[in-house]
Amino acid sequence: MAREIRGIIPAVITPFTPDEQVDEAAFRKVLNLMIDQGVHGLFPGGTGGEFSALRMEEKRRLMRLAVEETAGRAFVMPNVGAVTTAESVELARHAEAVGSDAVSVVTPYFLKPSQDELVEHYRAICASVKIPVLAYNIPERTGVTLTVPTLVRLAGEVPNFAGIKDSSGDLANAAEIVQACPKGFRVFMGRDTLIFGALMYGLAGGVAATANVAPALAVGIYTAWEANDLAKARAFQARLAPVRKLFGVGSHPAGLKEAMVQLGMIDCGKCRRPTLDLTPAQKHQVTGILKEAGLL
Repeated sequence: MAREIRGIIPAVITPFTPDEQVDEAAFRKVLNLMIDQGVHGLFPGGTGGEFSALRMEEKRRLMRLAVEETAGRAFVMPNVGAVTTAESVELARHAEAVGSDAVSVVTPYFLKPSQDELVEHYRAICASVKIPVLAYNIPERTGVTLTVPTLVRLAGEVPNFAGIKDSSGDLANAAEIVQACPKGFRVFMGRDTLIFGALMYGLAGGVAATANVAPALAVGIYTAWEANDLAKARAFQARLAPVRKLFGVGSHPAGLKEAMVQLGMIDCGKCRRPTLDLTPAQKHQVTGILKEAGLL
């Protein structure tokens, strides 16, 4: 493994131009902004990056851009999840070929595969690459849950099945995964409001879409925790918590993109349709959330 997979990992926003094309220049700016704020890794093509709205060639291009622009300053772990195993394998091989440090694989969605089918799905993806493969569990969006016994089975049988981003929002579940899986299996918290608690339970870090808007707060949680300043880490978590409310403004990640504009960070454009532009009332709601978090 080129770099240690740990810490705070933004689920990187995908900027679009007014005609809904990927804005590569803005994407590079977003990556540099995150890196300059001290993030440990980058997670392009995830839920916050609108992966479900991206074409295959766009996903491949974003992986290459992320690796090139990062240039070793942080690890790169793109999401290569897809409905079919074949597509996930193709994306994973491309991620490895362009120099990604690891890949994350959201469970197949819509199909609702069985646990045995999930085992074979991840086994095939792991066999196709040499880099670490981490699962991505987000049942609220996919309708599929990776169970603890399934994870234990994969972690015990597949050498490069290396961890999971657990976005179930269930801290008890994440803690159980840490306890049940072999030492070194990396469990990342995918619920931004639970990063501090997750670290206290032995998780490796957090994959946080809120880090697009407030990277210093997210990194602050981890840095303070690492220094054993738990009061400071808890305070950073308390400030970050309101930022997650942006997920509920319009269709995610429209609220995050509007927040970045209001903070004078980067204009990442609109989301791809069918996601609509925010209304004036919704933009006002974003302003209120940023003020609550002390960012405005």
